[in-house]
Amino acid sequence: MQWETVIGLEVHVQLATRSKIFSGSSTTYGAEPNTQANAVDLGLPGVLPVLNEQAVAMALKFGLGIHAEIPEVSVFDRKNYFYADLPKGYQTSQMYHPIVGPGEVEICLDDGTSKAIRVHHAHLEEDAGKSLHEDFHGMTGIDLNRAGTPLLEIVSEPDMRSAKEAAAYLKAIHSIVTYLGISDGNMAEGSMRCDVNVSVRPKGQEAFGTRAEVKNVNSFRFVERAIAFEVERQIELIEDGGKVVQETRLYDPDADETRSMRTKEEANDYRYFPCPDLLPVVLDCAYVDHLRETLPELPADKRARFQNDFGLSAYDAGVLSASREMAEYFERTKEVCGDAKQAANWVQGELSGALNRDGLDISDSPVSADALGALVARVVDDTINGKAAKQVFQALWNSEGASADEIIEAKGLKQVTDTGAIEAMVDQVIADSPAQVAQYRDAEPDKRGKMIGYFVGQVMKASRGTANPPQVNALLKDKLDALC
Repeated sequence: MQWETVIGLEVHVQLATRSKIFSGSSTTYGAEPNTQANAVDLGLPGVLPVLNEQAVAMALKFGLGIHAEIPEVSVFDRKNYFYADLPKGYQTSQMYHPIVGPGEVEICLDDGTSKAIRVHHAHLEEDAGKSLHEDFHGMTGIDLNRAGTPLLEIVSEPDMRSAKEAAAYLKAIHSIVTYLGISDGNMAEGSMRCDVNVSVRPKGQEAFGTRAEVKNVNSFRFVERAIAFEVERQIELIEDGGKVVQETRLYDPDADETRSMRTKEEANDYRYFPCPDLLPVVLDCAYVDHLRETLPELPADKRARFQNDFGLSAYDAGVLSASREMAEYFERTKEVCGDAKQAANWVQGELSGALNRDGLDISDSPVSADALGALVARVVDDTINGKAAKQVFQALWNSEGASADEIIEAKGLKQVTDTGAIEAMVDQVIADSPAQVAQYRDAEPDKRGKMIGYFVGQVMKASRGTANPPQVNALLKDKLDALC
């Protein structure tokens, strides 16, 4: 039987406010346990929450960024459950009237195609604390620093059909929230994580299968791996005569498997009701319009501009617009060197390779966009060739010189473009290579193209890599063909 995978994601984004959603406690990462939780976060008797306006503004910016419906009124609800890291006994969330309505996120796939993924809604809520199991000798420690941290939960429709699509959607959400500046998107620190709902159904069947929810997956790679395991598990279970049960599962990256945690709760299990301590949030058009005017150019628009204005391919435009830092670096490099395609090649090639090798983010690059642009400009104007340019880049990376021009001068890397000088080297190489010339002359015409590489290599060696390669190739072809 042929199976189809159905996937929906619930992405939890920690908003970049300095204080919590209902209290003045700090949200700074890495503080000592239980040093950033006040009476409101602890739910002590008599305290009242006060809504953080910045959290509202950030949620609305996301909604505007995905062209979502923005309801005039949203309401906070209490989601009731007991767990040790939830001292109030309930989580303040939004169930029935979320702050962001239906919207859409465009994803780019590996084959260059794009697909629209519908967002059902996004709602504000507070985070719970964190359970700590290490170093407590059979007990569990509770750190309430995260309790009350503002989250935006983004709930997709079940529109994804593969692990690749799910990862692409998660990356698109990451790009949007970081472009907007509403979250740092740091998955290692818990600023962004997601719950993955996975089900399978026979191809052609309209009804959805029973889904399992994999909780708190915190990397793009783990999302793909968790889905792959879960799809295989469900198909094998059904084909062996069993039934998938609706449950919550946990992904273990070390074992590369999902494990059952508990049966899946329904909404009525949480006994949602409107929070009596918080008034409904009522938005006026002027406030929403003001926020709309503050939006930056977002990834999809930037990607389209890179294609239309700079003539980049869909792939190149997608890579270079994936993060705000990468896009800004590329645009500055292009501005300095004046050639978009060359700038794109160097940013994606030599620069990205060096960053990956040394485990650096582009914001930590030892080579600034201005420095790379100045180097690429010397390639564009034929001052140096590609091989020499790589030597200059490595020197810049290792801080061996103040500028590309100084390194080029110090290392004697200027490209030889004088036809007479190149011709003399070509003549000498031909004179010193009688056996290779004979082989070239005796070869079939369609085979000679590959054989010319030997002669090119000898000329480049003689010039210490500074001869202009197109001139070398052209002169060699003319002179060798004349001998045939």
